[in-house]
Amino acid sequence: MQTLDQYFTSGTLRLRYRDEGHGSALILIHGWTLDLEMWQPQAQELSRACRVIRYDRRGFGLSSGHPSLAEDFDDLAELLDHLQVRTAVVLGMSQGARVALDLALRLPHRVSALILDGAPNPTDVAEGGPDEEVPRARYRELIRTQGMHAFRREWRNHPFVRLHTNDVQASELLAQILARYPAHDLRETPPRPPVAIEASALNLLRKPVLILNGELDTEIRRRLGLILSHALPFATRDVVPQAGHLANLDNPRAYNDFVRQFLARLARAAA
Repeated sequence: MQTLDQYFTSGTLRLRYRDEGHGSALILIHGWTLDLEMWQPQAQELSRACRVIRYDRRGFGLSSGHPSLAEDFDDLAELLDHLQVRTAVVLGMSQGARVALDLALRLPHRVSALILDGAPNPTDVAEGGPDEEVPRARYRELIRTQGMHAFRREWRNHPFVRLHTNDVQASELLAQILARYPAHDLRETPPRPPVAIEASALNLLRKPVLILNGELDTEIRRRLGLILSHALPFATRDVVPQAGHLANLDNPRAYNDFVRQFLARLARAAA
């Protein structure tokens, strides 16, 4: 049965989400230019054992508003309240990992554990990471002079959205997601950056954390994964084989197995 979209309001915004399965809650947070559809391979499998909640961050997918990491925290906290989720495991991918970390540090009682997939440098206040990873100034100029089609064509060749799988369905899904990205943050005034996370704060995060990196992800993101695994006191790290930055689409079987094993360890520790 196809899961129907639902919506909740955060301030003046209308944000899309899906709520599937039963049991302990697992929140899935997408990265830049993506939306909740990216988690389709995970929702189908993991919702058999837990409650999977995924949503479009403000300004992405079918949610209204303009993208803003500085305000993503409030939206996520309101979604938890709306769905009456007292505590959850939170999985954030790329830019979404920054949102997940923010929630864990500011509302630790709402987060039982974290999964950080392809995370950026959490102490970097730039929106989405340094220009050496994502040349936003270049993309803004490309949209201004040549339009969204030119931007999407160039962005599809960036390592962050380049698939390594030959799966046709994964390619079609990604194409549909990128076509929905409205690029408000590139076409209009850049959003207010979030407050930087102090490096010392990471040492105080007393939560189980799983760090995930694609084997074929960029050198910067793989190195940051190692740094985070040492900076967070209760972190472990797994590498998804034959997968790039979109590891959940490149190798969903291995990705889902790592997540399931982590959830099983949490359940055993709780028991």
